[in-house]
Amino acid sequence: MADESTQSIVIDAAPERILAVIADFDAYPEWANGVKRAEVLDTGADGLAAQVRFNIDQGPIKDEYVLAYDEWSPSRVSWHLVKGQMQKSQEGSYVLTASGSTTEVTYTLSVQLVVPMIGLFRRKAEKMIMDTALKELKRRVESTG
Repeated sequence: MADESTQSIVIDAAPERILAVIADFDAYPEWANGVKRAEVLDTGADGLAAQVRFNIDQGPIKDEYVLAYDEWSPSRVSWHLVKGQMQKSQEGSYVLTASGSTTEVTYTLSVQLVVPMIGLFRRKAEKMIMDTALKELKRRVESTG
């Protein structure tokens, strides 16, 4: 991924619990800011999502896009954009590193929009999205434990 943003957070839970929350796309509208709908379109042989359609509405940002999930392992989830209205490309991943009773979650994201955006502003937006996503993931995992 070229020109990506990375951010980490420590969650008081085992990787399996965090992965279960990440994989529960139907529940995203309950906790993921701006996600109005997340619909699994296809699953892999392992029963995990292979393609998911998202509808987001965060004030001025409204989009519908489909992500393909390339990897579901005990320590990593990765995806890429299949199609979108506002995005030309998106690549991302969560890497989970267990340490005792906690797990460090590192979120990496690279987004290219249809409408060009100055790199500095795009990276700032990516960091804001990641910060919000990580804090919401932490809150959801720790509150459902």
